[in-house]
Amino acid sequence: MAGRLTRVPRLVSPVVAAGTLARLDQPLLAGVGFMLRPWQIADARVVAAAYADEGIQRWHARSMTADESLTWIRSWPDRWRQETGAGWAVADDRVLGQISLRTIDLAEGQAEISYWVLPEARGRRIAAGALEVLTGWAFSILGLHRIEVRHSTANEASCRVAERAGYAYEGTLRSQALHPDGWHDMHLHARTAGT
Repeated sequence: MAGRLTRVPRLVSPVVAAGTLARLDQPLLAGVGFMLRPWQIADARVVAAAYADEGIQRWHARSMTADESLTWIRSWPDRWRQETGAGWAVADDRVLGQISLRTIDLAEGQAEISYWVLPEARGRRIAAGALEVLTGWAFSILGLHRIEVRHSTANEASCRVAERAGYAYEGTLRSQALHPDGWHDMHLHARTAGT
């Protein structure tokens, strides 16, 4: 039939079977001096305040109202079930930041990670530690093969985080992300299972 797409069979099996993430309960993951835990409705105020921070706004190109932060928090369980994303609060007795598998492709065994840390938690290597912890889980439990970190070439702090967590620099994606001040080139860092 004209205009109808036909599903073409793959010659390789999916790296991670569909349903793998959805069957898991979202874990608590322990780091040194922090843990990764699922977002809670009570975190909405902190999320809204985080996205009012100039540094977070600059690199994540967004802001959030209180209502939008509630919607954002409520979206994570659905994204987990749909196997499109997974987000955690980085916390001790309070929220320190966030880390997420912002995109997941189980068939290809790949994901992209994003993270931010609140101003009062910066300089303590919280982001690098959280990145190491989530990477370990994503490779050993979820079974991913490749995880990427992308950040503006102007964001030197994020570059240091990726490198500290063992994410090798692979290249520059020219004019890849639109920020409030225009198009940014983005560094691409990645790790693969076993590296």
